[in-house]
Amino acid sequence: MKLSKVDLSSLVAIAHSQGNLQLLLDRGSEIELLQLPAPIQAFEGLVMLNEAVAEPPALNTYEEIAMLPVNSSCANAIGYDSDGQILQIEFHDGSVYQYSGVDEETWEDLYYSDSIGSFYNHEIKGQYDCERLDED
Repeated sequence: MKLSKVDLSSLVAIAHSQGNLQLLLDRGSEIELLQLPAPIQAFEGLVMLNEAVAEPPALNTYEEIAMLPVNSSCANAIGYDSDGQILQIEFHDGSVYQYSGVDEETWEDLYYSDSIGSFYNHEIKGQYDCERLDED
């Protein structure tokens, strides 16, 4: 096997048409379309490579979520993004977590519950994918 170093940093997009691999390259001051004879498998291989090295989207890529202060034994504030169905909780220790896939009814039930801590422990914790936000 022969290895070659590859720098694909200027590659913007790829396509395959009529037996040609089409590469859209950013040349700084212009965009260049380069066509190379190649089987469809070359295109498919590059697509698979891109999927393998792409980072999954982070939960916290949404707009900043407005937080509402709460009187709770476990949390300082909670917030909700209805478009992204993201629940955000700031705990007393300062940590902030986002929970994905939380429907609006669950958010309302949490907000209006008699005990946010109890509702969180029974209905949120361990029930949804979550991510701790980086501390800035």
